[in-house]
Amino acid sequence: MTRWTEAEAMAWWRARDWVCGFNFLPSTAVNFLEMWHRDSFDAATIERELGWAAELGFNAFRINLHYLVWKHDRDGLIDRLDRVMGMAAARGIDTIPVLFDDCGFGGVEPVYGPQPDPIPAVHNSRAVASPGRALLLAGAETDGFHRYVADIVGRFRDDRRVLFWDLYNEPGNRMVFAPGGAALYEPDFSAQSLALMEASFELARACAPEQPLTVGAWSTPVAGVTEAAYETPIDSTALARSDIVTFHAYLATDKVDAIITALAQRGRPMLCTEWMARPVGSRIADQLTLFRDRDVGCVQWGLVQGRTQTWLPWPEELVAAHGGDADRSVWFHDILDAAGQPYDPSEVETLRLCTAG
Repeated sequence: MTRWTEAEAMAWWRARDWVCGFNFLPSTAVNFLEMWHRDSFDAATIERELGWAAELGFNAFRINLHYLVWKHDRDGLIDRLDRVMGMAAARGIDTIPVLFDDCGFGGVEPVYGPQPDPIPAVHNSRAVASPGRALLLAGAETDGFHRYVADIVGRFRDDRRVLFWDLYNEPGNRMVFAPGGAALYEPDFSAQSLALMEASFELARACAPEQPLTVGAWSTPVAGVTEAAYETPIDSTALARSDIVTFHAYLATDKVDAIITALAQRGRPMLCTEWMARPVGSRIADQLTLFRDRDVGCVQWGLVQGRTQTWLPWPEELVAAHGGDADRSVWFHDILDAAGQPYDPSEVETLRLCTAG
């Protein structure tokens, strides 16, 4: 297969309702290893929280898999993914699987097995990359990475529950959220990420999936937004290889609007697959209608307050760089508390109005 044409991509987009979704980890999982591991997979919580999401009007969700779970328990991972997609589909929610992810904000390499409790007061303190930054740099398991892509995409290549394949989340992201609120950076591994991303596109296309492929442009500047926002080698390659345009934007509304205008020139469907961070001006009240009115799908970060602690802010300097204030009295991400009650009832009303049809 080759990359979809613009006409094919737009036909796919016009055949469905406007996409309004969320990035999901159940409230009982500290990271995606804990979500998918056989000993900590929490089907009851996942089912309950997907039910809450459907009641809010969401029709899609984005979930990261993990290479190490596939490596150690391939059949179990595929069975659990099938079950979760079935739970979601029964509630009118499509699935966006993510195969790789460089966001190892916890600063440690992933280890298959029981996961530690969150570090108190630290946002996403146990986030681990997939396959892991050290494994990526070592290059010893590249064949395994390739088999993983072919296996997962091949297994679900014609499954109508899959909305699209998001092959790699934020390739090259080397940030660490350290205890004490600092943002640190690990050595550059972007060349290895780029190589794996390009291979993933080729391997996934070889499976002839009926769903589109994408990797999101994520390294947006915060001082100003132009087409140059996506001229890193990884982002420019991602946009050139993707069937549909996806991007991340934890930014104020005027900057998001500028990103949409720049990316619209590509003539393909657009979805913002990560957004919604209240203290930096990325708010449901302001941006949900923007996405809807400009026919841009949106997949916000977070659903239920839980072990990821993503209602807490990013490191202070990172929030400030995005024009915000790390005010811990304001939830950063997430919509519902552990009992399913909304943090801000007006957000829930906006969601229901915008997704009502």
